[in-house]
Amino acid sequence: MTYTDWHVTGINVNACNCNWGCPCQFNSLPSHGNCRATMAGRIDRGYFGSVKLDGLKFVALAAWPGALHEGNGEILAVIDERADAKQREGLLEILSGKHSEPGATFFNIVSTIVTKVHKPLFKPIEFEVDMKARTGRVSVPGVIETRVEPIKNPVTGEPHRARVVLPEGFEYHEAEYASASVKSSPPVVHDWSGRHSHIAVLDMGPKGVRH
Repeated sequence: MTYTDWHVTGINVNACNCNWGCPCQFNSLPSHGNCRATMAGRIDRGYFGSVKLDGLKFVALAAWPGALHEGNGEILAVIDERADAKQREGLLEILSGKHSEPGATFFNIVSTIVTKVHKPLFKPIEFEVDMKARTGRVSVPGVIETRVEPIKNPVTGEPHRARVVLPEGFEYHEAEYASASVKSSPPVVHDWSGRHSHIAVLDMGPKGVRH
């Protein structure tokens, strides 16, 4: 397979409409019959070919009418407005999954199960995250607002910590699990609270996650 070399390292914050834990991580069906999700990333160091991507952010909003493997999903990409033309192109090429080995990355897998790709947006992205505390906020004015907090024990109210390791994962190697509230505007509408979220180190290239 011929593709442009790329690599990104940083951190990502994902959230979906499933119950805490996200059945997808364990090859189970979605909690509520369908899958709606958002992924946000901050690239601390990265490149696409000769184009540097350091310091840029991105958000993807996606939805499927059923389980992921049943396909027929839709996706919207939001790219950091600070990116220049070449950086925008590079980020969109990475997100398209066309420069990953088949099945190696989250981006490539998603590309095979969506049938509608909305025109990308170029907007300011607010991104705050504390992986250890399991807190975060991702905001694109007029598009999406995501807030992340620790899962709480229903009896004591104390923070409950859960960490998951996927030795062969295509999205992350290790993630801290949390709780998220998400609200977005059309064309991909999200609206839920107290559902699954995870925060993970972003360390990925054409051959997948670095384990």
